[in-house]
Amino acid sequence: MLDVEQWAEIRRLGHVEGLSQREIHRRTGAHRDTIRRALAAARPPSYGPRPPRASKLDPFLVSIEELLADEPRLSGVRIREELETQGYEGSKTILDDLLRELRPRFLPPPRSFQRTRYRPGELAQFDLCEPRCLIPVGYGQERRGYVVTCELPYSRAFAGALVFSKEFPDIAWGMSRCLWRLGALPGKLVWDREGAIAPRGRPTREFLAFCGELALGWVILDAGDCQAKGALERSHRFLHGNFEAGRRFANPLDFQDQLDRWCERINARVHRSTRAVVCERLAQEHERMRTLPDPADTDRRFVTRVAAQPYLRFDRNDYSLDPRLVGRRIEVRASQAEISAAALDTGELACRHVRVFAGGLAFTDPAHQAALERLRGQRRRPELEVEQRPLSRYDQLIPA
Repeated sequence: MLDVEQWAEIRRLGHVEGLSQREIHRRTGAHRDTIRRALAAARPPSYGPRPPRASKLDPFLVSIEELLADEPRLSGVRIREELETQGYEGSKTILDDLLRELRPRFLPPPRSFQRTRYRPGELAQFDLCEPRCLIPVGYGQERRGYVVTCELPYSRAFAGALVFSKEFPDIAWGMSRCLWRLGALPGKLVWDREGAIAPRGRPTREFLAFCGELALGWVILDAGDCQAKGALERSHRFLHGNFEAGRRFANPLDFQDQLDRWCERINARVHRSTRAVVCERLAQEHERMRTLPDPADTDRRFVTRVAAQPYLRFDRNDYSLDPRLVGRRIEVRASQAEISAAALDTGELACRHVRVFAGGLAFTDPAHQAALERLRGQRRRPELEVEQRPLSRYDQLIPA
């Protein structure tokens, strides 16, 4: 076989130095016919692949195409079972190799993506990530939690906040905390069609009020378009594998504290995609982002009336109320840390309790219990005083 180097040398000896074929044969050792063909060939020799040999699958190719046309994702095991009924005796390997070539012709074309470039401070991507483990919440109980996650796609700065529901007040608190951790306001918030944010693609009134209060824009993704915030989706996998793996949590506060310290550590590293230190690019974003205003009010607020049994039911727990306010209306305020209430007419404090995320419990303030006992004592009827007369008086009334 004559390679390109030998072909070039033969042509140099023949056309440049003018040597005869016999002399070229003496110097190179190539056969005279090979020398003659090399001198006559104006292009270098090329050797393509050998023609494919006949395969055991060739008689069944039409059947395979018909099966894939009916069901493009039909497994190779099922296709082989069908072919064996038609006499196929080949191996599984050659069938799998053929299916890798044929199957894409029958599948819908895969989605293509364009490269996205982000401007500093333009966007903040938000999502909910569910931890794989239950969170200890005290009283021997564990509860399903959610992490409101936020990432700035330009710097890849990441923050997260633990909540225990998908209701908007909890999500709003998580968003506020993430923005506070990142230190500035972006131009727009990016969300998918989360039920509390934008069901069916239309932002909820609460979400619009939150954005309006902070003067933020918003971007709601199309249905099934989670790839549009792919930077955050990749961070979720990193959160599960690098943060959760091998860790133990004592309570929600411990979970949040470990999460904050982990975020600080990963925001100080060189990010694999940007090849830059995350916190340094975050400092560049801060130059173009607005400063944070006062924290937004994300507490739940509702009005109720104090029942005859002065307790308030919230998030599966009962919290005691001042029994002196029975029958009166109170405004309840529930934050992530405490439950408080005040009378609407006078502003008197009805209760203040530490919020507990465990369920099925009742909490009684000692002051409320003491006030209830005093009220019960006042309602008791006093004993009647009965005059006691001497028996001699009855003797006088009876005639002898």
